[in-house]
Amino acid sequence: MKEKTNNTILITGGAGFIGSNLCDYFLSKGYQVRVLDNFATGHRHNLKDFINNENFCLIEGDIRILVDCQNAVKGVDYVLHQAALGSVPRSINDPITTNDVNVSGFLNMLVASRDAKVKRFVYAASSSTYGDSEGLPKVEEVIGKPLSPYAITKYVNELYAEIFSRTYGLETIGLRYFNVFGRKQDPNGAYAAVIPKFVMQLMQLESPKINGDGNYSRDFTYIDNVIQMNELAMTTQNPEAINTVYNTAYGDRNTLNNLVDYLKEFLSQYDPKIAAVTIEYGPNRAGDIPHSLASIEKAKNMLGYDPQFSLEKGLKEAVDWYWGNLR
Repeated sequence: MKEKTNNTILITGGAGFIGSNLCDYFLSKGYQVRVLDNFATGHRHNLKDFINNENFCLIEGDIRILVDCQNAVKGVDYVLHQAALGSVPRSINDPITTNDVNVSGFLNMLVASRDAKVKRFVYAASSSTYGDSEGLPKVEEVIGKPLSPYAITKYVNELYAEIFSRTYGLETIGLRYFNVFGRKQDPNGAYAAVIPKFVMQLMQLESPKINGDGNYSRDFTYIDNVIQMNELAMTTQNPEAINTVYNTAYGDRNTLNNLVDYLKEFLSQYDPKIAAVTIEYGPNRAGDIPHSLASIEKAKNMLGYDPQFSLEKGLKEAVDWYWGNLR
């Protein structure tokens, strides 16, 4: 039987990939879930499974408009702030809009949450904050200089959250996401994430193009690990665990070549011709960091984080979803 709670969660960007998965999960746990989204990058079809749920409410609005934020947080206990313009290349092409959404919009949400006296503000931070820091694994307290406008905006989010915690007493926790993937991730558009984009290309027997020689490595993080971290961050009663940031990752790294090998292996079980698709290589992309690997010790020690999905395990589930939903 579904648990029942009177707590209301506002998920900004709830029509997006991560946001809609959070909606699905917390509705299943009996929460009242409210979404604020302007559908700039999110999709209505991501909400179709629960749009008629009596515990779900959609508010169409923009975090860049303070009154929209104020209306959305009325009566809310927790905010899970996922709304942002992602993508390093997008931020290089259009730094002004990226800043408006990711910094001004973030500040609006902090102000609205402070004034509405929400219990806690959990927000999507980013591994891009590590910038040119070369040490591996990445430890929360050691960062470098940002390498893109996007990275700057996500670091500014952390600075603002810390000030709001210190100055106004708003409880905040930032989750530095590392290359999240999984069901509902959009394969289309100029700034599509690498995994769904490659899956779509392979299913169409097209050659994926890797930026560089394929030896750049990432800590690919399945969506269910991210959901676990959001729940732990939202519900922790440990006063020492709040007003800080955590890596949200699996704690392992794989090269892009490894990734494509897994995708070809799993997808070829549906269509054997995929195994023969060749891979193309191009120049490295501006603003990309060569290697990314998270230390998850802080999250384990402070929140009890215990990620269950490696890249291989997560890709098996993701590929099943993609095959059933993207063809």
